[in-house]
Amino acid sequence: MKDMDRISSFIDSFIVDDEGFLREIYLSAVERGVPVIRRSAREFLKTQLLLKNPENILEIGTAIGYSSLFMSQYIDADCKITTLELDEERVLEACENIQKMDKEEVIKVIKGDALETIRTLPDDSYDFLFVDAAKGQYINYYEDVIRVAKPGAVIISDNILQDGEILESHFTVEKRNRTIHDRMREYIYKIMHDERVESAVLPLADGMAVTIKL
Repeated sequence: MKDMDRISSFIDSFIVDDEGFLREIYLSAVERGVPVIRRSAREFLKTQLLLKNPENILEIGTAIGYSSLFMSQYIDADCKITTLELDEERVLEACENIQKMDKEEVIKVIKGDALETIRTLPDDSYDFLFVDAAKGQYINYYEDVIRVAKPGAVIISDNILQDGEILESHFTVEKRNRTIHDRMREYIYKIMHDERVESAVLPLADGMAVTIKL
């Protein structure tokens, strides 16, 4: 594990940081403990966007808008991003950040529980999906994620290794984390065995899964 930490640090040393207001958003999130995509995961996300060149993106988990704004740099002008967030204060901050970066025409924030709001979205609507919300809910989002994804859509799931805790058995995990642990294991099993998709789990950052809807 120490070697992996050294490798990660080495790779991270080559990553070019954000500039301007986007960097301010990222640093503010880190300082306040607001969930934000890790730098190496962010770089991987960028490459997938450039490879896919999507037309419509769905993000589950807006937080303060950093990931949506980051993604908006690597899409065509006519691509749209829809992002779902439950927390009202974060929705307000995300909308302010989106406005400050003049991205209101690109990014639409929908406030509410993603378990409910995703059900209002039409079938086969999105060709790129980024799941980065409550980890214990990934398995509960799954069927609607598949429903709204177009055939051939790329689905990226972040933070699926739970800082390595996913490797441990149920009874060695702290009681307060066992539900998330069990549900994430169920999620990983699902995406690897569901015949409607093809998936790969990558030990990148805190773990990322790439899933393609067939």
